[in-house]
Amino acid sequence: MKTRFSRFPVHDDLSAPEASVPILKGAMASAGQLPNFLGVLAGSAPALRGYTRFRGELRHGALPVPSLERIALAVAEHFDSEPGLALHQRTARQAGLGVDEIALAREWDSHDEHQARLLRYLKVLVAEQNRPPLHLHEEARESGWTDEQLLEAIAYASLESFTAMVNVAGDIPVDGSFEDARQLHAA
Repeated sequence: MKTRFSRFPVHDDLSAPEASVPILKGAMASAGQLPNFLGVLAGSAPALRGYTRFRGELRHGALPVPSLERIALAVAEHFDSEPGLALHQRTARQAGLGVDEIALAREWDSHDEHQARLLRYLKVLVAEQNRPPLHLHEEARESGWTDEQLLEAIAYASLESFTAMVNVAGDIPVDGSFEDARQLHAA
């Protein structure tokens, strides 16, 4: 089996530019292991700082975690981001989503009409790269999504789009596979 290598270096705290090291050490301390995406993003300290600040702010927002996971799955599917799909299928299950809801989220849909309306609204922005029609905005609001939540959903879709674009542009391997490749390369 051939193992892919990232087009960008996957840094750790020993190889990253000095300005990225504190952020990487913090990520390793909180997660236990450094995701390949963050290792790649460490190649640009400003990009890494911006990403971690943006994600940190959205973590304390008004959207429930299952909604965030649905958005992340839809965006990762749209961009065909293997690392994003692998990560968010796992974290969506941890957030309580069933296999059927995960499959629907990947298609910008849900059995829960409240969630489906949010995803349909975002699909126009992300997948169709267009202005959502007014009726989709109103349907989302009528189903109970607040302006604050809609704005956070747009922000989160944007953040996940950035993540997926880096994953795809860098041909970043799914977490865990890079260490296997490193060991094969060293042997």
